[in-house]
Amino acid sequence: MPPLTYDAIVVGSGISGGWAAKELTEHGLRTIVLEAGRPIDPAVDYVEHVPPYDKRYRGMGDRKRLERYQPIQRQCGACDEYAGKFFVNDLDNPYSYPADKPFSWIRGRQVGGRSIMWGRCVYRWSDLDYEANAKEGIAVDWPLRYRDMAPWWSYVEKFVGIQGRREGLAHLPDGEFLKPWPLNAAEQRARDILLTKFGGERVITNARLAILTEDHLGRQKCHLCGTCYRGCVTLSYFSSINSTLPAAKKTGNLTLRPFSVVHSVIYDPRTKKATGVRVVDGNTKEMFDVKAKVIFLCASALESTRILLNSATAEFPAGLGNSSGELGHNLMDHIMDGGATGTLPWAKDRREVGRRPDAIYVPRFRNVKTKHPDFLRGYGFEGRAERRGWERGAEMAGFGAAFKKSLIGDLGPWEMNFGGFGEMLPRHENYIEIDPNLVDAWGIPALRVHCAYSDNELKMQEDMVVTATEMLEAMGATNIRTYKENNPPGLVIHETGTARMGRDPKTSVLNAHNQMWDVANVFMTDGACMPSTANQNPSITYMALTARAVDYAVGQMKKREL
Repeated sequence: MPPLTYDAIVVGSGISGGWAAKELTEHGLRTIVLEAGRPIDPAVDYVEHVPPYDKRYRGMGDRKRLERYQPIQRQCGACDEYAGKFFVNDLDNPYSYPADKPFSWIRGRQVGGRSIMWGRCVYRWSDLDYEANAKEGIAVDWPLRYRDMAPWWSYVEKFVGIQGRREGLAHLPDGEFLKPWPLNAAEQRARDILLTKFGGERVITNARLAILTEDHLGRQKCHLCGTCYRGCVTLSYFSSINSTLPAAKKTGNLTLRPFSVVHSVIYDPRTKKATGVRVVDGNTKEMFDVKAKVIFLCASALESTRILLNSATAEFPAGLGNSSGELGHNLMDHIMDGGATGTLPWAKDRREVGRRPDAIYVPRFRNVKTKHPDFLRGYGFEGRAERRGWERGAEMAGFGAAFKKSLIGDLGPWEMNFGGFGEMLPRHENYIEIDPNLVDAWGIPALRVHCAYSDNELKMQEDMVVTATEMLEAMGATNIRTYKENNPPGLVIHETGTARMGRDPKTSVLNAHNQMWDVANVFMTDGACMPSTANQNPSITYMALTARAVDYAVGQMKKREL
């Protein structure tokens, strides 16, 4: 096949890739998006309204099939009988890790990537996050600060549509919000109690979500069906397939090519630039080249870096653009599942109508004003207050009209849960490399992942249990149950790092504009670029970084710098 030629190549069609496609095409660049997986037809693939009785296993799933084909993916609760098709086949997409350092790599390979089944939580960072590495002497300093990112967060938030409550917190800046859903009766009272008993330090607020509470840019407001990860036919939650890719298509400048597995970037040592990418057709296994003036790697943190590691040349024997030796290193994920659940003694006469996609958030309060003696950085809590509802009948004995009436008439007490999500420090010894003995279904060398939490993260997780219990006790909760899970990195699905930004090409892979120091026409705007991970969900930051990087790249192209 002769090479295909475009102005720009985008590798990946998820959160970052969709934004790259939108911005590049709206700037007039003929852009091809190369997606490793299949196309998605929302009319067929979105199944949020399919009832359990229409599923072969009544929504409970084919356990044997999951164990055989998706032993890693099934660790994610969203990989069920409805949405399992949005997660990769682990046999076709292998990777390895040392026996004493398990890593759960949760992946989605289809048009839209993981933006179809992501958690949709979106939080800005503050300079508390951006300055932490420099102040503590850890890893490298971010080449950005809040003032650099604020206008780009505003830009993407206005397009995405985000529900949230303005709180005026310096360490969790407010954004461009749609009206929030009201907290339910139990959550509102819990908020009032914590504000009083902890002097405003611990705040229950609405989760800031990329889900519409009002009609927005041709998309309908959420109707509270509550099963977002199965798809959304009303386009109420943000995904690239619901929002950015359609915007790119409207320009007439977009070519979307599914079943296109990128093997490597093609480098020209004479110009010291990339000429394109080498691609394996996902169906025929035929290899072909795509050429362009600029390349955006947006395949996800580990996949984008895997492409560069597989792009080694005589000039860059340890991976393309790896003069610093940092490519593949500094892998991070958040740490989760430290917290507590308790029974609330009030609001028994109140119930919710509909199923909100998410509920509450408690912003970080550790190491904000005073230093904690046991660990650096901090964590936030996600959770909600709810009554168990009629769904509890699936676990109970009973049958007939009287049984159904009892489920609806007596929902039981309110339960409140706080589950922590904490920051993982960047460390050089957490890294990925090419496994010399393992290839995927398309013959492309696979990764070996070396990653483990440190004492800092584990102590933070222990503190999550303590503070969650304190908050429940302050509310007068009873039957408090604490938990602390031993989950491996990766399972939070917020993996970042491996091609960090920085101020110095000797210690980083990318500059302040997500541009490779060594290969000026290659940009990386997914999680690979992050020098640290804060404790907030990272996706809105990827979106803002992508829009910002495209703006810079287009400016450089106009100056003929690329």
